[in-house]
Amino acid sequence: MSEAQSDRDQAARLPEGDVVAILLEQHADIRDLFTLVKNSQGEAKQEAFDHLRTLLAVHETAEEMIVRPVAEDTAGKEEAEARNEEEKEANKVLSELEKMDLASPEFAAQLAEFEQAVIDHAEHEEREEFPAVRAGRTEEELQSMGKRLRKAERTAPTHPHPTAAGSPKAQWAVGPFASMVDRARDAIRSSG
Repeated sequence: MSEAQSDRDQAARLPEGDVVAILLEQHADIRDLFTLVKNSQGEAKQEAFDHLRTLLAVHETAEEMIVRPVAEDTAGKEEAEARNEEEKEANKVLSELEKMDLASPEFAAQLAEFEQAVIDHAEHEEREEFPAVRAGRTEEELQSMGKRLRKAERTAPTHPHPTAAGSPKAQWAVGPFASMVDRARDAIRSSG
């Protein structure tokens, strides 16, 4: 069984709308998108990378805004800070990848390293952070977090912003403006 399918199976055992279920589904999608980027060429590769970049940017921003403050309380400050630091580093690398020629060997090498870092990060969340969040909150609270996570995703930036990454406070302050700029840029780019 693939890791992506394992994440989906784990998510399916949780109530729909549960914040951890949503994040596990996204982890599965991220794994699948890495594979798609690696196995695609030309415009299909660009589209897959754009989808991966958007999902990672939105996912990490929403986690920092909604999950990390709870994880700080349930899993501990060190755990929350470690995950935020990993996301800050991932944002920097994603920003670098975004500027590279997707057909270059340098892109392939950096993408492979980045994929491993993202997978390691997700596994830390799944082993250490998510169980503590689930144990420390009621199902009603986890559902509420899921709703807030979805709302945060709708207004999250779609491109990496390393200066705000890793800081929930910065995400709340800068995120909505950065999101407006990103979404306008995406709309202009997609229209030709």
